[in-house]
Amino acid sequence: MSRFSRRIFVLGGLSAASLAGTAGALSAAPSILAVIPYPFKLGIASGEPTSDGVVLWTRLAPSPLNADGLGGMPASNIAVDWQVSTNDRFTTLAASGTVTALPGDAHAVHVEVAGLAPDADYFYRFRAQGHISPVGRTRTAPAVGTFGRDLLMAFCSCSHYENGYFTAYRRLAEDNPGLVLHLGDYIYEGATGTGVRTHAGAEIVSLADYRRRYAQYKTDPDLQAAHAAAPWLVVPDDHEVENNYAGTSRSGNTPALTAAQWTARRTAAYRAYWENMPLRAAQKYSGNSIPLYRRVRWGNLATFHMLDTRQYRNDQACDDGWKVCSDADLASRSLPGNAQETWLLDGLGQHLGTWDILGQQVFFARRFDAAGASSMDAWDGYRAARARIQSGWVARSVRNPVVLTGDVHRSWGNDLKADYANAGSATIGSELVTTSITSGGNGSGATAIPDVATNPHLKFYSDHRGYVRTTISQTQIRADFRAVTNVTEHGAPASTLRSFVIQEGLPGLQAV
Repeated sequence: MSRFSRRIFVLGGLSAASLAGTAGALSAAPSILAVIPYPFKLGIASGEPTSDGVVLWTRLAPSPLNADGLGGMPASNIAVDWQVSTNDRFTTLAASGTVTALPGDAHAVHVEVAGLAPDADYFYRFRAQGHISPVGRTRTAPAVGTFGRDLLMAFCSCSHYENGYFTAYRRLAEDNPGLVLHLGDYIYEGATGTGVRTHAGAEIVSLADYRRRYAQYKTDPDLQAAHAAAPWLVVPDDHEVENNYAGTSRSGNTPALTAAQWTARRTAAYRAYWENMPLRAAQKYSGNSIPLYRRVRWGNLATFHMLDTRQYRNDQACDDGWKVCSDADLASRSLPGNAQETWLLDGLGQHLGTWDILGQQVFFARRFDAAGASSMDAWDGYRAARARIQSGWVARSVRNPVVLTGDVHRSWGNDLKADYANAGSATIGSELVTTSITSGGNGSGATAIPDVATNPHLKFYSDHRGYVRTTISQTQIRADFRAVTNVTEHGAPASTLRSFVIQEGLPGLQAV
């Protein structure tokens, strides 16, 4: 590990007393006695980078697993100081201030820092009632009109706490990324089961339940290390609310909920998601919805189009599942919803960066089995919508569309075709699919591409756990499919299973 990343993890474990004498330090000896125990047990995070700022996040919780979801905090406002520095000893400050942690927000804070230099690395930390947080590293985006440094961006998905240890998060952090994308299933909603670890409590339904579940996940030191290493861009999938839900429709009927209870569950889930993620006020929940699709520019190098493929979709065709279903072709059906489709195509048509990167949740390329069946929960269940988006980017002369995907607990590398029924059809884009952090356990280790005879555009497959590491330059994206040896033993090593490049102006995956 480089000195740069090691400093983050070492500083993250320092006590308040050891930092008190540092120039520019947050004083560890306040004028009043601390009335709460150490409150930073959920770590710290940053996200939503712009060319002059980031969002800083923490949530105060001295007793994270309390059943009321309030983390052992009093029902009172708490002042939280924050600092940003160009060095990890905070000898000079680039920005600082105080924010109020409110009991109504489960004492979560979201600091929208501005006035920083573009394409620059920073360190940050918090203090509350004499306690000092771990130290995190963050980064701003390049200024518009510039490309900046090459970007090492990692993306991941699907971290089921019970299925294994979050070692892949630690290995991701050790790669020193400049940006991390999390593409959903950050938590799982199920009741305590059997596995390497166990969830606290029953299936989560109430706001207290969701807050407690996030707290349990965020106590994991490997997840905390990944958050401390770089800014994140996040979008949820289904398990942040309920398995395979679609808009206002449920996929199943367990647990039994009335219509009002189901609305209340979504409201609680979206609220807890915002409370626990480094998101801006523009993404704050409103009733039983949350405005999450957005565009984030990385100078002229890349534009990240972060999609929400759950809230606005039509219900799954043919009652969900893996099926042959002609209704999946209906033009009236949309996975992102009509408004988001229009927003996406408008953004793609602006040609804001060399790379147009779609951060989204479910399998995008066509994948049929020999009988013609496919997943109704993926884009195969919304084929007209996929065709509209693909033909839309072709019509707008989008040179480098790259789709990033999670959800399926396997690694895939796919060419995107103008006509999936014709193997000789033009390749018009690329898809990189990350496996899970832990979901599905250790996996089978299989690498033979399923259904490749029916889908020759599928170029890579692996049933391991891990993440994808990309290096984005003006001329290419290199993608390394990273995997840990297992998730049932803590601290497993990671390796690169396979690497591909996508050349600028030449859609499709080329093996390295």
